[in-house]
Amino acid sequence: FDETQLIGYKEESRKKSLVAGLIYIDNYEEVLENMEEVRQSLLLALVERKIMKYMQGLDAIIKGFEKDKFLFVFEEEKLEQLMESKFSILDEVRLINIGNELSMTLSIGVGVNGGSYTENYESARVAMDLALGRGGDQAVVRDGDAISYYGGKTQKVEKSTRVKARVKAHALREIMLTHDKIFVMGHKNPDADCVGAALGIYRLSKALNKSTYIVMDKDCPAIEPIVDGIYRERADEEEDIFVTNEEAMLLKDKSAMLIVVDVNVPAMTECPELLKSISTIVVLDHHRQSNETIKNAVVSYVEPYASSTCEMVAEILQYFDEGLKIKAVEADCLYGGIIIDTNNFTSKTGVRTFEAAAFLRRCGADVTRVRKLFRENAAEYKAKADAVSQAEIYRNAYAISICHSEGIASPTVVGAQAANELLDIRGVKASFVLTEYQNKLFFSARSIDEVNVQVIMERMGGGGHLNIAGCQLENTSVEEG
Repeated sequence: FDETQLIGYKEESRKKSLVAGLIYIDNYEEVLENMEEVRQSLLLALVERKIMKYMQGLDAIIKGFEKDKFLFVFEEEKLEQLMESKFSILDEVRLINIGNELSMTLSIGVGVNGGSYTENYESARVAMDLALGRGGDQAVVRDGDAISYYGGKTQKVEKSTRVKARVKAHALREIMLTHDKIFVMGHKNPDADCVGAALGIYRLSKALNKSTYIVMDKDCPAIEPIVDGIYRERADEEEDIFVTNEEAMLLKDKSAMLIVVDVNVPAMTECPELLKSISTIVVLDHHRQSNETIKNAVVSYVEPYASSTCEMVAEILQYFDEGLKIKAVEADCLYGGIIIDTNNFTSKTGVRTFEAAAFLRRCGADVTRVRKLFRENAAEYKAKADAVSQAEIYRNAYAISICHSEGIASPTVVGAQAANELLDIRGVKASFVLTEYQNKLFFSARSIDEVNVQVIMERMGGGGHLNIAGCQLENTSVEEG
């Protein structure tokens, strides 16, 4: 059978099918607030002209429907052209400068192969949510269920307004008032940020006199000093604030709600079964969103600009209840979470990070106590120093090393610390440290500003932030890695 003509028609039909897309100026207010009014209108006109001209080159129909939002449609055959140029409009708009301190950045969401025009538009909306959730300044193409990312070269600028934090704090309070049992859960292998945020939420819940349980593996070596400190402070209290996965499954009932902190991927939570069995879920996280997220959350407060979840919880504490008092040990843990995630206030630190730290200081956080809390033992310190000394510099820009796990309680943490230290070497753009632990190979990737390590780690099945990312490979040796 000669099907050439039929296949030709099918291909022609596919090429002519509609692609829907959205363009948002994702830092509209932040850029304009420090500019003179005359220049504001000029900058907006330049950005709009650039977008319109770019889309006309693709024979697209584009229409602005808000001051900083545009909807466009075009034929599918032009999508390849867009993807080959890696959405060069992102760079073109970023380079526009007429005296503005901050560059304008765009987020683009594209939906294709959705089955109908409405489904394509819905796909574009989901893609846009992903682009914004990952920090903006990037394009996301959703082709059916497959998702592709382009761009993401700049660090997201924190919003100076705290309106969102206040709104989310009030929403959280209203939901908590309608439930009797409150479970707080973080990610597997919890860290200081995870425990600090969980303790902050615990205090909010206790202020409302609710039965509260933190679902967490308290025997994790990385958080041992924190847990010991909590138990010393709570020696006179009978109830144990930490529960295991099995205990949580037995304790839950219809009056229960779940607050997930420092993670937004269902498989990475401490107890994924609990997610499936509790209907009211709240998510608080500061990581960039990936394809897999907790879908059915009633309140989702995910802010990639934030330095840590502890920073977000510290802001919520200020708006939750006027008479709310937090204990010194809880303030220490929240403060410690910020210190660890910002690497002593050197990365991802904004004005609001210092404001949150100042609030925690007023609540009784002690810098000396926190410093003593996070001191390393001699074996870990030596392993970190060994990883740094053995590092190889690839192409004069990438530091690669191996962290040995023998005799160390939490080698993955040591590997991450070694990756941070390697960035202090002049000329190093990114560092990668490999650690073999529990039949898995852990990668810790770090950069300062020139390399997006999140994209590199996502190719390997991991993820994270623009300059802090990681991944895990099962049944892989260091040599293979």
